Amino acid sequence: MKLGVDVLFERELDRLHGKRVGLITNPTGVDGRFRSIIERFRAEPRFTLAALYGPEHGVRGNAQAGEYVAFYQDEHLGLPVFSLYGQSQKPPADMLTNIDAYMREYDTQHVGKTVDRGMIQAVDVMVFDLQDVGTRVYTYVATMAYAMQAAAEAGIPFIVLDRPNPITGSAMEGPILEYPAHSSFIGLYPVPLRHGMTAGELAQLFNAKFLPRPADLTVIPLDGWRRSQWYDDTGGPWVLPSPNLPTLDTAIVYPGQVLLEGTNLSEGRGTTRPFEVFGAPWIDGYVLARDLNALALPGAAFREAWFTPTFSKFAGERCGGCQVHVTDRRAFAPIATTLAILERVQARYGTKLELHADYFDKVMGTSRVREAFERGDPFTTIAAAWGPGIAQFAQLREPYLLYGD
Repeated sequence: MKLGVDVLFERELDRLHGKRVGLITNPTGVDGRFRSIIERFRAEPRFTLAALYGPEHGVRGNAQAGEYVAFYQDEHLGLPVFSLYGQSQKPPADMLTNIDAYMREYDTQHVGKTVDRGMIQAVDVMVFDLQDVGTRVYTYVATMAYAMQAAAEAGIPFIVLDRPNPITGSAMEGPILEYPAHSSFIGLYPVPLRHGMTAGELAQLFNAKFLPRPADLTVIPLDGWRRSQWYDDTGGPWVLPSPNLPTLDTAIVYPGQVLLEGTNLSEGRGTTRPFEVFGAPWIDGYVLARDLNALALPGAAFREAWFTPTFSKFAGERCGGCQVHVTDRRAFAPIATTLAILERVQARYGTKLELHADYFDKVMGTSRVREAFERGDPFTTIAAAWGPGIAQFAQLREPYLLYGD
């Protein structure tokens, strides 16, 4: 398999000849030999790297979820670095005292995430090279869509260097986002929670169906990737896409476990296994593991876990809970599994489980799942209701797919 960035340097570099390039990237922007796209662009004599643009977590990838990233001039690179996550909106002084609540409020807003005209006035073309993780709420694709719109309005081309969907392009799960009622920065357009597409395929879909003004879009596709492949099937270089998605194992459970951000359960931030471990100070991990394993959920096993987060929810408090172990990733249904977790927690602990309704609905892309859960509908019934929407989305996305099985 060759990444889009490798294909660009191998046979598509004329697209950038003589141009001033604006590059949207972060540490995942490496080629197949772990060489930084930033350094490769800086060393290229046929065009000029004029500016860098960072998504959530920043170009350096060091900022935590929800953390404000300001504009700076990189002293090593000698380049301006614009933030596409908050540069135009300064956060409140007490943001860090309750980062979880701030993240729930700020992540759903469009403000502060769009590309101001002044950020791109000195570039002739925008290039996007970020590793997405295959889940709608992951904010990199929203950043891509906003940047595409800004490029369209500025009359400059937009190029996406494609990368694999690490959790395959063949599986879809979850409700379709209800647009525009539940559109936010953690889900702009009507796609399922697990969408089974690459960033390049999503760019083509967005451009054709949803952007107010289509961009002059080019996708440099992967060479040799198949939809059925997981990231570790590709031989490609894994670089953690963000601080709390360190491994492919994390990405596999993330489409479901990200729902815990909309609850008062810890999703494992502040531990070495974020999203894989979960719990709360009032949970007995032994009992919950027994309850969950009794469900015999496809592809999943649960082990009792005790952990003390160093930051985020319950920082410094001992939590009881579980670690979810994926035993068969092809059978594993991450979103249905997390709904089963919530069902068992509520059955065991009642009103101690709380849902942050607005944020939970924004993550889900609909209020119907929460309402069904609060009515007491079984998780199997809730998951079965997604079928017709997934079938319709499969037809909608078909013309924009770049890769076969």
